Amino acid sequence: MAEETVTIGGKEFRVACQAGEEEYLRAAATMLDAEAQTLREQIGRVPEARMLLMAGLMLADKTANMEDQLREAQNKLAEAEAELARLRAQPAPAPEKVEVPVVPTELRDMLAEVAARAEALADRVDDAARTE
Repeated sequence: MAEETVTIGGKEFRVACQAGEEEYLRAAATMLDAEAQTLREQIGRVPEARMLLMAGLMLADKTANMEDQLREAQNKLAEAEAELARLRAQPAPAPEKVEVPVVPTELRDMLAEVAARAEALADRVDDAARTE
């Protein structure tokens, strides 16, 4: 068993923990100390036992809120995974048949000739309009 000294609410405490868990203990003590400091700022001097109780309750409230949020996120994830599984289980839709019309070469050539004649006619009309 390892022992650590932690400071909570301005007071030092010797706490035992399993070997290798010292960092977790320090992190937990830091969170508890932050709540205790908040209480000291809001209320002032509070007996040690009451300060630790209130700080612990504040942390428990935050933890309960986080657990609710985690449960909600897990439910949403489960719903999304179920929807994904449902979509994957569906058979693939049949491919759509798309028909692309093909313009015959003769028609393309004829349309090009008509366009050339229309352009020539437009040029003659422009020339006639300028000479007048």
